[in-house]
Amino acid sequence: MAKIIVVTSGKGGVGKTTTSAAISSGLAMRGHKTAVIDFDIGLRNLDLIMNCERRVVYDFVNVINGEATLKQALIKDKRCEQLYILPASQTRDKDALTKEGVERVLNELIEHGFEYIICDSPAGIEHGAFMALYFADTAIVVSNPEVSSVRDSDRILGILQSKSRRAEQGLTVKEYLLVTRYNPGRVESGDMLGVDDVQEILSTTLLGVIPDSESVLKASNQGLPIIHDKESDAGQAYADAVARLLGEEVDHRFLSVESKGFFQRLFRRSA
Repeated sequence: MAKIIVVTSGKGGVGKTTTSAAISSGLAMRGHKTAVIDFDIGLRNLDLIMNCERRVVYDFVNVINGEATLKQALIKDKRCEQLYILPASQTRDKDALTKEGVERVLNELIEHGFEYIICDSPAGIEHGAFMALYFADTAIVVSNPEVSSVRDSDRILGILQSKSRRAEQGLTVKEYLLVTRYNPGRVESGDMLGVDDVQEILSTTLLGVIPDSESVLKASNQGLPIIHDKESDAGQAYADAVARLLGEEVDHRFLSVESKGFFQRLFRRSA
């Protein structure tokens, strides 16, 4: 049975689109037919990270309005055989998304055999974000380890529990927490919330902790989902998160400051 997963947060700039690109790519790399949809109508950043912006002819709103078929609008990823991207419109208003239209597109994707449908939500609680989370079976709430981001994430969890379709049906949305831009050194110095602090506030299952890494920005600028960079800590952390999403038991990594070996300490003193 297909799973609809929303990647959401209350605050902008926490790494939702990076996460959507990485999770969808990771699922496809594991052999699952996956679609990722950009719900950020008017901005459209997912296609940049997926390196397919030049291939966009039709978009999500075109399909909703009957101006193009789903097959015409879906872009097949060049790296992952099982991954398809449905880009957002840059010229329409967010009100172009309707419940009926979004549901029709999701149902058509399911009919075409997609196992996972990743909905990349805009930040906050406006119309586009609500449309992204309304049909979700599962939610990945992305938060930075800072008070304002965690507080806004808590608000999103409240909306999922009260205004989603599953909530209206008396059911629950499976909720996961993904902490991004985590720096253990800053946690030790008291400049950043620890993972345990974030979990205690949100009371949500921890899907993954993504370390703060320059490799994420570098990969994004190259149009490469970070999960393809298997040498980077962030890429490995996203691969771990995908494994947990698929039900595998994987220990959390990158939570503590890496201890320096004898020669590293020696050279640092002599520098």
